[in-house]
Amino acid sequence: MAETKVAVVTAGGSGMGAGAARRLAADGFQIGILSSSGKGEALAKELGGIGITGSNQSNDDLKRLVDAVMARWGRIDVLVNSGGHGPRGPILDLTDEDWHRGLDVYLMNVIRPTRLIAPIMQKQRAGSIINISTFATFEPDPVFPTSGVFRSGLAAYTKLFADKYAADNVRMNNVLPGFIDSLPEKEEFRKRIPMGRYGHSSEIAATISFLASEGAGYITGQNIRVDGGITRSV
Repeated sequence: MAETKVAVVTAGGSGMGAGAARRLAADGFQIGILSSSGKGEALAKELGGIGITGSNQSNDDLKRLVDAVMARWGRIDVLVNSGGHGPRGPILDLTDEDWHRGLDVYLMNVIRPTRLIAPIMQKQRAGSIINISTFATFEPDPVFPTSGVFRSGLAAYTKLFADKYAADNVRMNNVLPGFIDSLPEKEEFRKRIPMGRYGHSSEIAATISFLASEGAGYITGQNIRVDGGITRSV
């Protein structure tokens, strides 16, 4: 009998998070979802999993999900950290509160669940953590200032984590999407894409599926660009 595989998705009620949850369920994973809207709870029910309505900015809500998943399946093999949308605007117009909000949305959304789940994976001697980041991680875009700043920090955190836990077979990688069809298309953005089109949520989900698979078992600490060619590797 095949061993049960379990994936947890935060901010998984819609968009790329929901796409990842659906794809991992199709890959045979049992699914736990956290979302603030209630959509994740409904999606988890549809997929036969566990859904919690709560925030990835709340350690208590995250713990409720992790405890429920562990009580039901006793393991967590994959963690997908999705997120919402932080403050935007001219860089000097952003307030202290805006920057602190960006920190919560774009960096602490990974740090909080990782603190809870990485020790479980360490005991299992296996696990994959996949963070949905942004194409603007290394080439900051003035349209998305808080995202670029804090997801650059996420790249550093990911490398530190990967170096620390690689020997335990616990991996962490970032997916760097470009403009994706989970949001309304804007012509000004489409013109910037060498491939000439927005990416599909299903393409991001397929990348996450790969990073969760045995085929990616020797990949850690990396930033995988899925952006239609907007950015170039250095």
